[in-house]
Amino acid sequence: MRIRLLLGWWLLAAATVSAQQKPVYTQYVLNNYIINPAVTGIENYTDVKISHRNQWTGIDGAPVTTYLSIQGPIGKKDYKTNATSFDISGENPRGRSYVDEYTASEPHHGIGGIIMTDKTGYLSRWGAYVTYAYHKGLSARTTLSAGFLAGVTSISLDASKIQWGSLDPADPAIGIANGEISKVKPEIGAGLWLYGADFYVGVSVLNIIPAKAKFVTNAKYGSDMVPHFFVTAGYKTFLSDDVTLLPSVMLQYVKPFPLQIYSNAKVQYQDKFWLGSSYRFGDQLGGFAAMAGINISNTFNIGYSYDVSTSSLRNYSRNTHEFIVGFLLGNKYGDFCPRNVW
Repeated sequence: MRIRLLLGWWLLAAATVSAQQKPVYTQYVLNNYIINPAVTGIENYTDVKISHRNQWTGIDGAPVTTYLSIQGPIGKKDYKTNATSFDISGENPRGRSYVDEYTASEPHHGIGGIIMTDKTGYLSRWGAYVTYAYHKGLSARTTLSAGFLAGVTSISLDASKIQWGSLDPADPAIGIANGEISKVKPEIGAGLWLYGADFYVGVSVLNIIPAKAKFVTNAKYGSDMVPHFFVTAGYKTFLSDDVTLLPSVMLQYVKPFPLQIYSNAKVQYQDKFWLGSSYRFGDQLGGFAAMAGINISNTFNIGYSYDVSTSSLRNYSRNTHEFIVGFLLGNKYGDFCPRNVW
């Protein structure tokens, strides 16, 4: 009953209304790169992120998403290094002096890549993408970057996992009779990212070119990979010399769904650890989330989030867990956490 409820809702959203949504991430705030290619190469090091999301636990066939991302700068010279750029005992390396003395880096490039898998019941998706971005200072303290993404996405149906009951497994409505079990489609995306020492604003679109990914012989039941639009913004304010408050918001629009709004807040102690909360507005995916993370060293960090649904799914699900592990490679300036994307 649970898997039928889940898949009935998912297929209603993905097929009947002809829209295929990309995976949902609670901790996108730790890796905005996953939704905006303009973030590519924004930091002083090569950033590697591994994430695993187990959504709506307790429901058979609920979404499970895993991704690996890697991105870093090319030809970047760091002009923001000062006495507080390193971990000096008793001082906050991202304190007020860092903000006051911040200057934009000189123009540089960034490259990266993403591998992603997402499974929901008998439907699964994998994707592989490469990204490029160019960062250029607009003023002494503000930088604008433009990025692009290109790759392929595959959506497939595993008929062996379908509970047919009294239905005919050879029904052409599923497309098996025509061998329409897997579809591979190209995907491109683009974005802009404006940032400084204490703020960022980003806009991006993924799936710029719509594509059909249907398993049926009747076009009425086709599934479209439609454009996904994102607007993000965040601001850093000091509660004390050592504690910062980092509120942020994301707007996501995927036709024909209503606008989805994500609000977040992180409280961070120096570069060492943070606590946060998130609220997602929406009838289908609405809910609260609690988040926490720690920077174990200048090469390793970890984050965790726990989501509680406020939709009707809360009657069937034991909520959602998401883990993210980060590695900072080539971190010669000793950064413990991001400077430009928090």
